[in-house]
Amino acid sequence: MERAQRPAPPRDTAEIIDFDEALLDACPAELRADLLTEASMLADAFAPEGRAEQLEAMATALSSGERDAEMGRMRARRLAAALRCLARS
Repeated sequence: MERAQRPAPPRDTAEIIDFDEALLDACPAELRADLLTEASMLADAFAPEGRAEQLEAMATALSSGERDAEMGRMRARRLAAALRCLARS
């Protein structure tokens, strides 16, 4: 005789987390405001049309290591996250 199988319990739904938002949310409010201000200034200077593709390209360059010697890796990643948030808005 075959053994009866119990139905599998329903799986919990997955929560999708936006890494850029989470990274900025983890920053103190003052730092987050500074990053968004700096991202806005960079966007005005280097992407005056404000196209999302331009902002994404800038963010990709920052997060891939293309930065000057004065900017550390964490600062570059945070600034890239701020640029991506601007691109989505």
